Amino acid sequence: QVQLVESGGGLVQPGGSLRLSCAASGSIRYPNTMGWYRQPPGKQRELVALITRGGGTNYGNSVKGRFTISRDNAKNTVYLQMNSLKPEDTAVYYCNIYWSTGGTGDYWGQGTPVTVSS
Repeated sequence: QVQLVESGGGLVQPGGSLRLSCAASGSIRYPNTMGWYRQPPGKQRELVALITRGGGTNYGNSVKGRFTISRDNAKNTVYLQMNSLKPEDTAVYYCNIYWSTGGTGDYWGQGTPVTVSS
């Protein structure tokens, strides 16, 4: 089993910043991709950003230029730096880890809420 523990969510004013963290533990396989998804109220879950173990990244169109994903492989931790936050960024943010080598693994965190409001 794999556990993902997220932290860093909360309430922030428009234009502000937040940094999310997600630490993975357990039976992790390599290589893997870690990432963040979000689910706004009343909407479907959507991609925010992905990062491979080698550092390759992919971002959702709505966050390009404002959010930055990074990871610390030694700590199995992924981060999401969110700048210039907008009310439409309000959502529950979920951490994910995925691999397809030596079997398939697809695990999710419990989610951390982010609210952007004045």
